[in-house]
Amino acid sequence: MQRLHTLFFSFFKIGMFTFGGGYAMIPLIQQEVIFRRKWIEEKDFLDLLTLAQSVPGPIAVNTSVFVGYKLRGLRGAVAALLGTVLPSFAIILTIAIFFADIRRNPVVDAAFKGMRPAVVALIIGPVLSLSRGMHRALYLVIVLSALVIWKLGWSPIYVLLLAAAAGIAWELTIARKANSKNTRK
Repeated sequence: MQRLHTLFFSFFKIGMFTFGGGYAMIPLIQQEVIFRRKWIEEKDFLDLLTLAQSVPGPIAVNTSVFVGYKLRGLRGAVAALLGTVLPSFAIILTIAIFFADIRRNPVVDAAFKGMRPAVVALIIGPVLSLSRGMHRALYLVIVLSALVIWKLGWSPIYVLLLAAAAGIAWELTIARKANSKNTRK
């Protein structure tokens, strides 16, 4: 069983050294909890990510809460949550207090523009690594989802609801086929 302070500091480190928001944190969370700490299997992590996207709130915060809860229950969820949120909170609070005009600073503006490509790479990285175990038909779902959002202007919420309904129907169909095969034997 993981110690709470280990859980807290693992997520604190992730929260402290990640720029670009929740999706940019995903590869660091993945590296820490799957490969470095071996707390969660890759398939379980993909399920946690799916769940984290389905509930309101930032995906990285939701993911950290779910990982913490899976490892240590409610206390683990709180430890992971605080570890993820405290660095950003402290940095933003400091900036708000001391540097009201920091955004107009050309050096800061240039730094943010320079970080954009790295943030995009941090977002694309886990998408590619997590898509390795998917069934080929799901790639079609990805492409169709992107097209209806970008080209037809559908709300991502409707696409998610439609995909959830299709996934439930698909799994129920597979379960019925398996049950009918088992009852014939």
